[in-house]
This record gives sequence, structure tokens and C-alpha cells, in this order.
Amino acid sequence: MKQTEVLLQPNPNARIEEFVYEKLDRKAPSRVNNPELLGQYMIDAGTEFGPGTAYGNALIKCGETQKRIGTADRELIQTAALNFLTPLRNFIEGDYKTIAKERKLLQNKRLDLDAAKTRLKKAKAAETRASIWAEEVTKSEQELRITQSEFDRQAEITRLLLEGISSTHAHHLRCLNDFVEAQMTYYAQCYQYMLDLQKQLGSFPSSYHSNNNQTSVVPVPSASSNVIGSSAMTSSGLVMTSPSNLIDLKEGSGSRKARVLYDYDAANSSELSLLADEVITVFSVVGMDSDWLMGERGNQKGRVPITYLELLN
Repeated sequence: MKQTEVLLQPNPNARIEEFVYEKLDRKAPSRVNNPELLGQYMIDAGTEFGPGTAYGNALIKCGETQKRIGTADRELIQTAALNFLTPLRNFIEGDYKTIAKERKLLQNKRLDLDAAKTRLKKAKAAETRASIWAEEVTKSEQELRITQSEFDRQAEITRLLLEGISSTHAHHLRCLNDFVEAQMTYYAQCYQYMLDLQKQLGSFPSSYHSNNNQTSVVPVPSASSNVIGSSAMTSSGLVMTSPSNLIDLKEGSGSRKARVLYDYDAANSSELSLLADEVITVFSVVGMDSDWLMGERGNQKGRVPITYLELLN
């Protein structure tokens, strides 16, 4: 039980504080856990960098995910405390103490019974040598009957209490299953949150993923390519082509239909926002990053990340 508490709340000071509040029958103040704290700092830093920048936006998304993990962590602690630790603690501080007390009482009764048997045995041995011990034998036999009766009664009480342990074990087994299910839910939530975050970060242009000190530049299509239009150089050194000037010239087998797997918010005017489950037309453009396609919905056009699409036959 103690090690489970350590697992759920590693901070010993926090555990002591919760224990004191519990004994005072008062609710402990809500405290921010580490993932929630990290998430808030990431969001603050991302806001300071600027939500419109790739790094600032990525920090904010990471911060939001960390806060969701913090919420899942809080739910795990609450569920485990309610469904696993509380029943176990109630047993240890309640039924178990009663059982231990009755077993100790049984041991004392056994010692009294052994002493009475010993005295009766001595009295009977002395009776054979002197008639004066007859009264002592009678007294010892009566004491033996009394102690035997008390021992038998206490043995029955202890036996009944110990037989109830099997049902207690069955109850604790259900509590243990609840604890394992709570952990399973927690880790599944964390995995899904991080998977969603990975997909969101993967939707950023690959030029933002470079860890070197050089600025990656999207190559400018040549005049012979399938993209015809004006391009502009941004302050970061990236060359962006206005989607309104792109001409609908397809490569190879032409355009294809694609189903959108997840919602996607366009990071800038060169991209196309997407809604999950909608079907759009996509085609490749010479010079475009291999992780992207050109998407088309009605008269709207823009770049879309391949990882968000399921190409249809």
C-alpha cells in the first residue's frame, strides 16, 4: 500500500500533507502536477515566441498535450485512491486489527489451557501419594473445564473471522483489477495524446525540422515546371508561392481523390485547411516537398500534408 502511494505521489511532503488533511477530515488543496506545470510553461513560452511562428505554435501544442497528460495523471491518482487504496486501507485499519486482536486473545487462552492441564497433571500425580490432594485434583479439573471452554469459544470466533478472509481477498482482487484498468486507461490516453501531438508536429513544413544552423529553403520551381505564378521571399528566407497563382497542371497519372484523416489548420496562406472525413482532389507539383501534395476543394487550392490523407483509388 505504501509503495502504491509512492508510485502515485512520489513527493513525500505532498503525501504527508494529504495524510494530515485526511485525518482532519478536510479536503487537501488542489495542487498543479509536473506535467501540468511543464505544459503551462511551454504555452507561456510559445505565446512569447509568437503563436504565428512555427516554433511558438509547436510549443503551444506541446504545452496543451502536457496539460492533458497532467489531467490524465490526476484522474489516475483519484481513481486508484478511491477504488484500490481506500478499500485496502480500510481493511488494514479495521478488519485486520480485529482479527489480529482475536488471534492474540486465542493465543492467551491457549496458554491458560496449557497451564491448567499441567496443574491437573501434577495434582493427579500427587493424589496417588496423599489423599490430601484429592481436593486439589477436583479444583484443577474444574479449572481445566473452564479454560477449555473459553479456548474453544475463542477458537470458534477466530476461525469465523479467518474464514471471512477469502471473501475479503475476492473483494481486493476486484479492487486490484480496477487499479490495473485505471493504469491501462492512463497509459492509453498518454499514448494517444502523444500520437496526436506527433502528427501535428509532423504537419509543419520540413524546413522547420532541421536542427542545423542553416535556413532550409523551399526550392523555387523553374519556368518549365508545372507551377506557373509569382513567388515571394519571406523575412526568414523561405520562398512561398501564392496558391492563387498556381495553374492546375497535373503530373503523370493526373489528380487523385483523397480522404482527410484528421482536421488540419493551415499554418499560412500557401496551405489548405482540412476537415476530417472530407474528400478532396490532390496532385503533385514539381519542386514541392515530398511530404506535401497540392490539394483542391472547389476553387480553393493549397498545400496539404500527406500524413493527413488516405489516397483513394
